[in-house]
Amino acid sequence: MLYSFFNTLVKGYLKYRRNRIQDMYDDPFGLQQEVFYNLLDKLKNTEYGKSLHNGNITTLEDFQKFIPVVDYEALFPYIDKMMQGKENILWPGKVTWFAKSSGTTNDKSKFIPITDDNLFDNHVASSWDAMSILYGNRPEARIFDGKNLLMGGSLNHVNSNLITGDVSAILLNNMPAIGRPFYTPDFETALMADWEEKIEKMARVCSKEDVVMFAGVPTWTIVLFKRILEITGKDNMCEVWPNVKTYFHGGVGFDPYVEQFKKFLPKDDIEYYEAYNASEGYFAVQDRLKEKGMLLLLDNAIFYEFIPSDQVDRPDPLTLTLKDVELDKDYCLVISTSSGLWRYKPGDMVRFVTLNPYRIMVSGRTKHFINVFGEEVMVHNTDKALKETCARCGGIIADYTVAPLFMSDASKGGHEWLIEFEEIPSDLPTFEKVLDDQLRLTNSDYDAKRHKNIALQALKIQLAPKNSFNHWLKAKGKLGGQSKIPRLSNNRKYLDELLIFINQNN
Repeated sequence: MLYSFFNTLVKGYLKYRRNRIQDMYDDPFGLQQEVFYNLLDKLKNTEYGKSLHNGNITTLEDFQKFIPVVDYEALFPYIDKMMQGKENILWPGKVTWFAKSSGTTNDKSKFIPITDDNLFDNHVASSWDAMSILYGNRPEARIFDGKNLLMGGSLNHVNSNLITGDVSAILLNNMPAIGRPFYTPDFETALMADWEEKIEKMARVCSKEDVVMFAGVPTWTIVLFKRILEITGKDNMCEVWPNVKTYFHGGVGFDPYVEQFKKFLPKDDIEYYEAYNASEGYFAVQDRLKEKGMLLLLDNAIFYEFIPSDQVDRPDPLTLTLKDVELDKDYCLVISTSSGLWRYKPGDMVRFVTLNPYRIMVSGRTKHFINVFGEEVMVHNTDKALKETCARCGGIIADYTVAPLFMSDASKGGHEWLIEFEEIPSDLPTFEKVLDDQLRLTNSDYDAKRHKNIALQALKIQLAPKNSFNHWLKAKGKLGGQSKIPRLSNNRKYLDELLIFINQNN
């Protein structure tokens, strides 16, 4: 009875949210203008706003003229004040919650303020938008007839006025009591700090539940699936969760994991939705299952700007609004948010795959790419090449990272791939050649440099033993959560460290 009643309430609210989503199709500029002026009204009442043009900013032109484009380091002095309990710094009022973003392995942790406005007008509202899209695509869905599995992070209560943790943990902690019975595992388990212990307990709890929808980063979802199958003795997750229908994924590109998920979930009616959410905000979600790209959420307290890729490293880069972006070009994302991140670069590169409506894909990170030889290889290139190669040659990918092989007197430059396979292809030399060919097909710059081996030799693959990537993360105290090894790097720092670690432990 509770489930049926809640589903009725949910569908009523989602119908309202669906109307707002329609506005993202019909009136994108109007929505963004509304968001911009709402944010601007808050800026004038902050220390940051008053320090820049005395807070007298009334137009977009003034905003772009007087508010600089910044990264975390530039905002950190202000965030540090907020963490000390000071009010009205980047956003009006006092902020208690800070999302800890670990990022990649050796990066220092970032602490992103989570205001009440940001929590409910962005993260929560966008989650409802995702549900609205799901019900719009599948009106018969009854998500709250069963359990929904979320892989949350953990919280650290520094003092009564300062709580840090993964944004997923902050969301779970602030979930209304009425919603908690519809989620698994219990919140005590979901917020455990020890990641290995959490996976074990989650597997035992969730294996006994009727899970109909789940969400999480693919890599850790796979770890959970494997443990559940070990405990239950089942062949696949559909035998454990016969009513499961929906998976929301994000954090890393999904292409390398498609084949693995098909084995775990061997049903044709499983729906996979990509979501683009981070500590800084919930930005986009896939709205069409058979179309690439995620709908940019324009009504959820974030104002968007975009830096063309050739402007990224300039001190005063050109920034574009939605009206000026073009298809199939890489842009550095710039956001202004209801958490006080003003013209902030989260570090992602995006490209538009449609302009009516505005759909994007994450093409890479501003710091994670390979362009040592002018090849300009991005993560979406390598993910796509791997997916096609696995489809042709067999093999299932667990994780990978790529670094340059620098030129020497004896050899040309190239790319070295360290790949951890779940299933190693039967013919690795053929896999290596096909991967190189597929990368040439997906990236014209790489192809030009590979032509007749003029500038680049064919890529080389090194095999990593199973669980090498996770064991290395654990050794560095970075296991779980948002921590991940960069897919691509312009130097050999991560790859060489991994190779040394593997040689010492095998």
